[in-house]
Amino acid sequence: MVFCASEAAPFVKTGGLGDVAGSLPHELRRCGSKVSVILPKYRRIPAEYRNKMNHVADFWMNLGWRNVWCGVDHLNYHSIDYYFIDNEDYFGRDTIYGDFDDGERFAFFSKAITECLGRVPELAGTDILHCNDWQTALSCVFLREFYKGLPGYDNVKTVFSIHNVKFQGQYGDEVMSDICGLADTAAAGQMYTAPKTINFMKGALLYADTITTVSPTYAEELKTPFYGEGLDDIFRDRAWKLHGILNGIDTQEYDPRTDSGIASHYSVDDLSGKAACKAALQEELGLEVDPSRPLAVMVSRLTKQKGCDLVQYALGQLLDRSVQVAVLGTGESQYEDSLRYFDWKYKGQMCARIDFDSKLSHRMYAGADLFLMPSQFEPCGLSQMISMRYGTLPVVRETGGLKDSVVPYNKFTGEGTGFSFANFNGDEFAATVLNACEVFWTDKDAWEGLMRNAMGADFGWRRAANQYLDAYHDLHPEVIPYNKKRNR
Repeated sequence: MVFCASEAAPFVKTGGLGDVAGSLPHELRRCGSKVSVILPKYRRIPAEYRNKMNHVADFWMNLGWRNVWCGVDHLNYHSIDYYFIDNEDYFGRDTIYGDFDDGERFAFFSKAITECLGRVPELAGTDILHCNDWQTALSCVFLREFYKGLPGYDNVKTVFSIHNVKFQGQYGDEVMSDICGLADTAAAGQMYTAPKTINFMKGALLYADTITTVSPTYAEELKTPFYGEGLDDIFRDRAWKLHGILNGIDTQEYDPRTDSGIASHYSVDDLSGKAACKAALQEELGLEVDPSRPLAVMVSRLTKQKGCDLVQYALGQLLDRSVQVAVLGTGESQYEDSLRYFDWKYKGQMCARIDFDSKLSHRMYAGADLFLMPSQFEPCGLSQMISMRYGTLPVVRETGGLKDSVVPYNKFTGEGTGFSFANFNGDEFAATVLNACEVFWTDKDAWEGLMRNAMGADFGWRRAANQYLDAYHDLHPEVIPYNKKRNR
């Protein structure tokens, strides 16, 4: 199978898609699948990888009225073949996304993916083309409209994965002829979302053989007007081929037993190092070093989607109850400024680091007691899983992957891996955090039990990889053996 995405760790990563595309193919390979990955060859890819690439193909291809050059470079990395689509005009820039011509750039990338299946010998005989988000969505459309019936293409089935439906790739309808070359095809009448607007993601939803998204709850939410972002009718119509598969995380990178960036190692069997991590973090952030005070952290983009309105509303209540709070992230200026104000007003109790610092994020995951993630919506979320790996209990809103990954605390049974609330409401969020703090203050045994439960939760990629293999099998039962004995 061929896995294609606009980013993948360790080559280039801007968000959760990069984590998924960096980890899932490796787990698919370990489960027995032959996997290749196709990515853009961005200028920002570190030289240590670029210098090891080998040029394996180049060709000219039609993109609307244009005849554009496409190069293909290859790198074998950890036993997976990566193919990088090269064109300096489109990818030889310092930016990844956000340019005025993103529609043309990723239409080119999508077309190049489909061309590679027939032009790169090692990709011949591809059974599954797994596309991710709007940047690769047109591959599903191009494959059926331009390549059906050509040698080597009729056996290719497409899987399209939605990581965040909010970003769909919407452009003026002139791109149908000018860039995509689809004006005279069936797609021309199907990809409109407004009289003069076409939608790349809508094309994939209509043309892909299977649709997946990154959590079971999010798959259900997409069928509603609030979460579906204008595409909910399509998700309802195609519910039969929509699957929610919860993402995993890199359990080797996020492991308190081996993480070289934290103050002290610890494990589910020996939690003693957690206290040292907390003390070191309090000192680093200028907070009072006091083990008796609960420390709640947030590591996030500072946006409405991430629940920053709720955090902003609840901060006063939390800080007045002697809860320590630390926030790491950048985003909208209104939230950055508000957090700076609380940092100034509550010195020694509140810290706002308006920055992106991955090393500090590890120390915050390890040193905190609570992790705040009150998202308005969250397709999957990875931070809550990471925090649980470090025994830091998440406080989440019951939406998307947060609902699927966090088991709320039950004081009668002791079950749970964190704390949750249902409504997007500041008072409800504040009450949930303070209820969690009450457990921290009054019942150390219950708190330790929750930590062990959280650290014992399985968020590795094996579970998700097997679910994807099941989806591939449903598309190709004749060529993809269903091995019931494979390691699940």
